[in-house]
Amino acid sequence: MFKKITLKNGLRIITVPQEGTQAVTILVLVGTGSKYEKKNISGVSHFLEHLFFKGTVRRPSALKVAEPMDKIGGIFNAFTGEEYTGYFAKVASSQFDLALDWVSDIYLNSLFPPKEIEKERGVIMEEINMYYDTPMIHVGELWKDVLYGDQPAGWDIAGTKETISSISRKQILDYRKSQYAAKNMIVCVAGNINEEEAVSAVKKYFSKISGGSPSIKEKVIERQTVPGCLLHSKKTDQTHFCLGVRAYNIFHPQRFTLDLMSIILGGMMSSRLFFQLRDKLGLAYYVKTDSEEDPDTGFLVTRAGVDIKRVDEAISSVLKEYRKLTEIKVSASELKKAKENLKGKLALMLEASDAKAFFYASQEIIERRMMKLEEIFSRIDKVSGNDILKVARDIFRPNKLNLAIIGPFKDKERFKKLLKI
Repeated sequence: MFKKITLKNGLRIITVPQEGTQAVTILVLVGTGSKYEKKNISGVSHFLEHLFFKGTVRRPSALKVAEPMDKIGGIFNAFTGEEYTGYFAKVASSQFDLALDWVSDIYLNSLFPPKEIEKERGVIMEEINMYYDTPMIHVGELWKDVLYGDQPAGWDIAGTKETISSISRKQILDYRKSQYAAKNMIVCVAGNINEEEAVSAVKKYFSKISGGSPSIKEKVIERQTVPGCLLHSKKTDQTHFCLGVRAYNIFHPQRFTLDLMSIILGGMMSSRLFFQLRDKLGLAYYVKTDSEEDPDTGFLVTRAGVDIKRVDEAISSVLKEYRKLTEIKVSASELKKAKENLKGKLALMLEASDAKAFFYASQEIIERRMMKLEEIFSRIDKVSGNDILKVARDIFRPNKLNLAIIGPFKDKERFKKLLKI
């Protein structure tokens, strides 16, 4: 059972005790990410995340920041998304005090040395190059671009080479001051803990953070009347594509129906698209369907890497399976399999303290509420075959259909002609 308290400055502390583990995770999650950025500082959330590991007052270098965790075998890292940025340490429970001291130190006392900022520009440039050179990853960025275009929801989380080269130290620090306010953050402690002691320790480090008023993000604009297609022409040995539809945000009553649809289509090795594209047709090594729901956006997408000469066949096969869901009600046995698959994955994932910390903290940041696993299971179990049919007929329409593709092609119209449901 989790508990949440809110301090006078607005900081939320969540504790999630866990039996049968020797681990503890301390996660600081901030309610800001790439969707909160302006175009001239696109990538600043991610840039800032990198800089928290470059030195503090007591640990004045990247080496001295890393060593304390390395010496105890701790797992530590940070991550940036569209809606949040997180910093965490996972350690043996006996090392809780050290881990909390470490996380709070990098979060509260980082120095952001000018020389380190300049060096990190180069690091992030190479990270961007890595993504561009990896079509399997890059096509996912193109997918967001074809959906949302030139607005924060459509920009790369890492930014562009142009913005990373021009963002100043002042802009970075101003963004931190604005967005890293107490009421915009959560400290979550999960694992083998004494709750009262954990809360008391977190208060000791974090209760003096300023309240502040973080800026809000731009409203996402979604305008589409015909199928969308974005082609990135590149010499490759394999065609990579994302093919899917606009769907529902995280507050929609059919969000779990959408999740189950993605599993039925391509979320397991016995799913329809995995069997069709890989096992039956031999078109792809990887094929996967995912659904993603955010506070203001949502989509369902199938990703695959396929034989260049048979890409048309692969795209048509995906669309055929989409269309089937609008025509034929999913059988009770197939729906039950998808439900048990989703519940099983969630249960297994939450065996780990870091997953528990993120599970509860991300819900609180994004939805301002936390559902227990049992409540989620109950909502999954209530989804019916008629719900799947209804949602399929709602989302699988030409005016919601989009394709992002990377391969050695020049003619985008060739692919647009395939986009029919």
